[in-house]
Amino acid sequence: MTEQLRAAVVGAGYWGPNLARNFRTSPDWDLVAVCDLDADRARKVVGARSTVDVMTSLSDLLARDDVDAIAIATPARTHAPIALAALEAGKHVVVEKPIADHGAGARTMVARAAELDRVLMVDHTFCYTAPVLKMRELIAEGHLGEILFVDSVRINLGIVQPDVDVFWDLAPHDLSILDFILPGGLVPSGVAAQGADPLGTGQSCVGYLTLPLPGGAIAHVHVNWLSPTKIRQMVVGGSKRTLVWDDLSPQQRLTVYDRGVELGQPLPDKTTANISYRLGDAWAPALPEKEALGVMVGEFAAAIREGRAPRTDGHAGLRVLDVLESASLSLNDGGRLTPVAPSLAPSLETVA
Repeated sequence: MTEQLRAAVVGAGYWGPNLARNFRTSPDWDLVAVCDLDADRARKVVGARSTVDVMTSLSDLLARDDVDAIAIATPARTHAPIALAALEAGKHVVVEKPIADHGAGARTMVARAAELDRVLMVDHTFCYTAPVLKMRELIAEGHLGEILFVDSVRINLGIVQPDVDVFWDLAPHDLSILDFILPGGLVPSGVAAQGADPLGTGQSCVGYLTLPLPGGAIAHVHVNWLSPTKIRQMVVGGSKRTLVWDDLSPQQRLTVYDRGVELGQPLPDKTTANISYRLGDAWAPALPEKEALGVMVGEFAAAIREGRAPRTDGHAGLRVLDVLESASLSLNDGGRLTPVAPSLAPSLETVA
């Protein structure tokens, strides 16, 4: 039996308890500590009779020699300093999204992890759900053909955040999925962002992102805090087939349609497009029921043991962050197409 790796969770607020629970139940991990400035909050996470240590000092935690890795679940502005301190202490790191609150910090994290030969992973949780893993597989195997377009909608009556707009709150989910399933990762030529603040909150509560993709394809992301109905849907159109993911339809989350539009040879008058419509079958692939965070912590352990990059590594986090920063620039420039900052991230490689 492979010896367990030892983990600590930093941050016991909203997401930390979910991480702690999955590290505790994973056969790959032994959760040894939960660290938070509020000891009582951390104690609630570990439980009264737990043998997991409760700590309030990050420096004391990082000084321990019985911690192989830490999971960071703290505000985004603290991700870079905590992750860098952990890397310098020889720890592997997984950090919740977004990887950081600015590109400079994220680039430093990615570069330092490579220099120190430590695994840096971003918890893009949706990338470890069964539907998204299946979407990635179908696209990689060519079932959809060339990707032509992606339409993504994530709307609900959400909580208006005090420190970030709707783009930074909701769009990282969709952007991380696009980065995960698209061949080569998320490398748009630019970002055009349109946002609205009809309530006068001081930041966008409704937003639209347009992302031109290589080869003439296009992706569109709609995020909204103000919708009375909840929709989580993504349509990926290909030259062969179209895939629809409806995350709120538990009986059939994924449907593949063998339907589409085909352009034939020009007609003799050269003024009328020769369009034909393909009306084939639709089918729903079977999907296993596994908790995404459990899959994620398993991938984190595998990457450490095998000395490889995880599926959602620091480069993936950086690509998503670059798009978010370009979206903010576009929003401030009236929605004009804004180039995405050149990243040190290489093209995404297919991971078996």
